Amino acid sequence: MVVTLPQPIIVGMLLGGRISLGNLTIEVSRASGFYPDIVMGGAALLTQLHRASIVEAEALVFARNRGLCLLVASGNPLAIQRLDDLARRAIRIVMASESEPGARHQYISALEALIGQEATKSILSRETMAFPGRLGIQHRDVLQAIAGRYADVGIIFHHLACYFAAAYRELCAMVTVPGAEKFSSTIAMAETIDPLRAPATKAFSEFFLGVARESIRATASQR
Repeated sequence: MVVTLPQPIIVGMLLGGRISLGNLTIEVSRASGFYPDIVMGGAALLTQLHRASIVEAEALVFARNRGLCLLVASGNPLAIQRLDDLARRAIRIVMASESEPGARHQYISALEALIGQEATKSILSRETMAFPGRLGIQHRDVLQAIAGRYADVGIIFHHLACYFAAAYRELCAMVTVPGAEKFSSTIAMAETIDPLRAPATKAFSEFFLGVARESIRATASQR
C-alpha cells in the first residue's frame, strides 16, 4: 500500500490513528496492519514523527529538488520570461495552499530572496486562492488552475513543471528561474520503529536507493 498525500495529512493520520476518505474512516495502527514501514518526506515531517516515536532517528536523503519554476499556459500568451514579469498588475498567480505549509514557505522565501519582499507581497496579493476543483494538493491544483485559466502563472517545483510541460504540451509550458536552485530542499526516507514487515522494508529500501543512485548517474551523464 502506498499513501501519497500532503505531508500534514500524513502526520495527522499517523498521530491520530485514522484517516477519513469521504464517509470511510480507516484505522491507521499496528493492530489494523494499515501502518507504514517507511515514511518519506522533508526534514520537518520526519523530525516530528521521530519525536512521536514513530520513525527512526536516521533518515536517508535520496533526492533534492531544483527549487521553483514557473508554469504558464501553452504558447506563453502573456510572454512571461522571468520573475520580474509577475509584478505586472494583471498577472494572477497560483501555488501551494496553506494545506502544504512546507512547500508554500519554500516558495515565498525563495521569491523574497530573488526579487525582494515588496515585490513578493505584490505578487501574493494577486494569488488565486480558490477555484472549482481545488483539492489543496499542488501537484493537481497548479496545473488545474493554468488549464482552466483561473490563474496566469503557477509557481511550482522545477521537476513538476518539467513533467507537466512535457506531458500536457497542449495545456502548459514552463519558464525556468535562474538562481532558484539555491532555494532547494531535500526528501529523505526513514523506517518506522520496529516495522511490521521488516524483510520487505529492507528489500524496498535497498532497491529504491539503488534506483535513486542510478537516476543521479544518468542525469549527470546527460549534462
